[in-house]
Amino acid sequence: MANSVFFPQDALDEWIVGGLIDLSRGELMITQEGRRYKVIEAVRVLSEVTGAGDPNKLVGKVKANTELQKIGAEIMEGSMILGDAAYDVAPGWMGTPVGSFDEHLRSIERTAARVGMDPFQPASEEHLLSVVLGGKSP
Repeated sequence: MANSVFFPQDALDEWIVGGLIDLSRGELMITQEGRRYKVIEAVRVLSEVTGAGDPNKLVGKVKANTELQKIGAEIMEGSMILGDAAYDVAPGWMGTPVGSFDEHLRSIERTAARVGMDPFQPASEEHLLSVVLGGKSP
């Protein structure tokens, strides 16, 4: 099973405005790479705020909104209530890569997206994301 990536909503908003990504029909595409991810709404659970500890063992985890709603969670922007616990959360999207990383490197979509660009051969999925979306040096 492929690893999932959490894309915070704040960052997505910046990337969309900057033309770095396209988000439509349940799919996120990194435009200059042609790399695609199937995405679903999710939250990263940052902290439990009532002082009751973390009875649901969610702090530090990324969970799909649908999964949380099935167990009774109510999500409102940066907050979530589940039973007697309240959490600060970061809203966003959980993405699963479409195809393997090696398939992506050899894909027609990547070749087409990189026409006229400097050569860039990412070493891993994480490297690709940090360079293209994080603005780090290759």
